[in-house]
Amino acid sequence: MSRLLRINTKDKTFAFSDMGPYSGMGGRALTSRIVSREVPPTCHPLGAKNKLVIATGMITGRPAGSSGRLSVGAKSPLTGGIKESNVGGSFAQRLARLDLMGIVLENQPAYGSAPCYIVLGKDGVTFEDASDMQYLGTYDTVKRLMDKYGEKSSVLCIGPAGETLRQNASIQVADPEGRPARAAGRGGMGAVLGSKAIKAIVIVETGEAPPIVDKEAFKAASKRWVEIIKGHPVTAEGLPGFGTAVLVNVINEAGALPTKNFREGRFEFAKDISGERMVEIIKERGGKVKEGCHAGCIIQCSQAYHGPDGKYLTSGFEYETIWGFGANLLVKDYDQMAMLDRLCDDLGLDTIETANTMAMLMEAGVLNWGDGAAAIEALKQVYDPKNPMGRIIGGGAEYTAKAYGVTRVPTVKGQSLPAYDPRAVKGVGVTYCTTPQGADHTAGYSVCQNILGVGGKVDPLDKAGQVELSKALQIATAAIDATGFCLFVAFPVLDTADGVQCMCDMITAASGSPFHPEDFLKLGRTILQDEFAFNQAAGFTSAHDQLPEFFEEPLAPHNVTWDFTAAEMQAVKAM
Repeated sequence: MSRLLRINTKDKTFAFSDMGPYSGMGGRALTSRIVSREVPPTCHPLGAKNKLVIATGMITGRPAGSSGRLSVGAKSPLTGGIKESNVGGSFAQRLARLDLMGIVLENQPAYGSAPCYIVLGKDGVTFEDASDMQYLGTYDTVKRLMDKYGEKSSVLCIGPAGETLRQNASIQVADPEGRPARAAGRGGMGAVLGSKAIKAIVIVETGEAPPIVDKEAFKAASKRWVEIIKGHPVTAEGLPGFGTAVLVNVINEAGALPTKNFREGRFEFAKDISGERMVEIIKERGGKVKEGCHAGCIIQCSQAYHGPDGKYLTSGFEYETIWGFGANLLVKDYDQMAMLDRLCDDLGLDTIETANTMAMLMEAGVLNWGDGAAAIEALKQVYDPKNPMGRIIGGGAEYTAKAYGVTRVPTVKGQSLPAYDPRAVKGVGVTYCTTPQGADHTAGYSVCQNILGVGGKVDPLDKAGQVELSKALQIATAAIDATGFCLFVAFPVLDTADGVQCMCDMITAASGSPFHPEDFLKLGRTILQDEFAFNQAAGFTSAHDQLPEFFEEPLAPHNVTWDFTAAEMQAVKAM
C-alpha cells in the first residue's frame, strides 16, 4: 500500500502516512489535489503556507514502458497560480520503489537559515548540512552527492537560481548517467524548494518494485503497449532518430517557428539548428544520438551532445531549447545554444523562460540580436547571488521586461510562450490561453492535429474546431500526467484504437481495481477542475485567458493573426 511522506522543513521532522483522502491518486492528480486542498490560493508562493509536492505516477516503478515521469507541484512564484511541472530522470522510479506515492514539503525555516539536503530511505529521513554546497551548480552538486552515497543513489536538486528564489528556477533531476540534465523546469518550482532551504533530496535505497495484483494481465497489456509505441513512426523513428529537434524543420516549414521574439514564422537558418544538423554534430564528435531520460524508456528521444573538444557538454537538448536560444534570438551556432542549455541545467533555470528572457534583453538593446556569445556571458551572471543583472535574468521574461521597459512580452499568466507561434498553430494558442498552468504547449499539444496529422487533422490557420481540440487534449494530457507515462506516448495512443484501453489495462492489473477509458477521461477532468478552482480563488479571471495584444499583428508567411477573444476561451473550462 503506497504512502505519503510529509516533511516539516522548519522543525526538520517527518511522518509517513497512508494515502488517506488521496488514495488512488498519482502524478499531477496528486500534486494538484494536495495543493488545491491544502495551500491557501492567495498565499505568497515563497512563504511558509505554500507546499511543494513531489509525486510519482500511478503506474511508475512497474515494468511499463516509458513510465518513469515525476510530477512536481505547488503554487507557482512565476504565474501566481497552481503549477505542475513534469520531469524524467531516475527519481520517480526510485521513489515508487520505496512504497511512496509522494513527498510533501511543508512550512519553512527562519529567514537566513543554512541550507540542508534530505537523505531518504524506506523508513527514515535524515537532514544533512549543505552549507558547503550553497550556490553550487547542479552538476557539481550531483557529483558530490553521488560520490558520497554511491552511483546507484538518485538525486533531485536546485542550483543558484533556486537558492536565491528566482521566479524562473527549476528543479533538476539526475538522469540514468548521473547528469542533472532533466528539469522540472516551468513555473519556478526550484524557487519553492529553495524557500524551504532544501538544496537536494537523495534517495539511497533501491527498494522493491510496487506490487502487481494480476501479473499475467499486466504482462499481456505491457507487451501490447510496447507494440503500440514501437509501431508508430513518431515514437519509433522520428523521436529516437533526431530527438524532439526533429520538429525544427517541420515547424519552420509550417510557418510557425517563432523568430526574433515572435515577429516572423520562419527562420532563415532553420537548417543550421535542425535536428538533422544536431545528429550530424553528435556523430562527428562521438556523442550519443539517442538515450532514455529514465530507465525503461522505449522511445529514447534524449541524447548526449559533445562540444568541439569532443567532451560531453549537455543532454536532453530539446526542440524548445534549440528554438528559444536559436531562432528566437537569431542565433545559428549549435555550440552556443548547447552551452546556454548546459548553463540553464547547472544554474537550475527553465530553458524556455530563459530564452525568452534573453529576447527581452535583446529587445531592450542590452544584448544584440544574434549574439549568442554575449547571451552566454549574461547568463553566467546568475551564478553570483549578489549580481543585479543575474537576479533580474533569473526572474524570467516578464520580470526582465519590466526592469528594462520592454512592451513586447510573450507571456500568459506570467509564463513565457514556447516554440510554436499561436497565430499559425491556433489550437496550441487556445491551450496557451486557457491552461491553468500558464503558457504551456505540453498542457494540450494540438501540434499533433494542427501540424503532424496525428490523431486527425485540424487546419492550424483556421479557428474552426480549435477550442474543442484544445479542451479534449488538456483533459487527456492531465490524465497521462497522473499515470507517470511520458507525454510522448500520446502520439501512438492518438492513432491506435486500443491505446487508452491498454493504459487502463495496465493500471487495472497493477492495482486490482477496475480502471476504464471513461475513468481515464474523468480523471483528466477532475484534475483540471481542481486547478481551475484554485486559480479562480487566487484571483484569475477570464481576462487572464488571452494572448498579449501584439499577436494581433499579421504573421508571415501566412499573414495570420490571433483572432480569438477571451470570452471564446471560456468553453474550455466547462468540464
